[in-house]
Amino acid sequence: MGITFSHTPQLFGSMHILALTVIIIVNLIFFSCFRRKNEKDLLKYLHISGLFMILAEAFKQWFCFYYVFDRKINLWFFPWQLCSMAMYCSFLVTYFKKKEMQNVFLVFLASFSLITDIIALILPYDMLRDQILLFIHSFAYHGLILTQAQAALLLLKQRKKASFLPSVNLFLCMCLIAEIINVICHHIFHDIHVEPNMFYITPYYPTTQPVFHEIAVRYGIFTGIIIYLLCIVLISFLIYNMEEHFFLSRDHNNKH
Repeated sequence: MGITFSHTPQLFGSMHILALTVIIIVNLIFFSCFRRKNEKDLLKYLHISGLFMILAEAFKQWFCFYYVFDRKINLWFFPWQLCSMAMYCSFLVTYFKKKEMQNVFLVFLASFSLITDIIALILPYDMLRDQILLFIHSFAYHGLILTQAQAALLLLKQRKKASFLPSVNLFLCMCLIAEIINVICHHIFHDIHVEPNMFYITPYYPTTQPVFHEIAVRYGIFTGIIIYLLCIVLISFLIYNMEEHFFLSRDHNNKH
């Protein structure tokens, strides 16, 4: 189970490029197969894929405990990172019967999840690990998020224009939970190598995210966190507006 690569995969190395190629091909096939699906089928896909990710995440937690952290408690991979949110949103969206509530999750998947997932795939510093199963899980998981973003867009295309603001409120709630986890675990473990850094916004250490690390070191951790979160919201807003303009807008006048 703990079988490893002979050499650690490198950023933009052969294994990274191969993983990206497979993800692109799978997502092109997904769009070809699902672009004409109705709302019921697309929502069903989101729910099933979300459930699959939850089961895969449970396996990952077991695998990390035994084969990555040598049966010692380590919460670095605690499943409340920003990319983890697609798993919960996809699984939960069908439990909300009102389309307005569903749209909050769909917009989040099509904007916040999409852009953070793309960045994670291009710069997968924490995904390029020796363990083959963990490597496969990480890239398959993030590749699946892209299909969920597509499904969300295809659903939004069949509906009236959805506001971006509610998804920001959802994001802020997620950030609050992430910070609560960071604070509680810090006071329990007091060890940067064991405690989690959910959303990379722990108030105790400068973020490890490129560029924002330098901001936190120079101007303070709190300032770095605020700028980091504002950038995520701004980029997600721009992405959603581009989607509205190029993919979603032409059908809005035909919807009830």
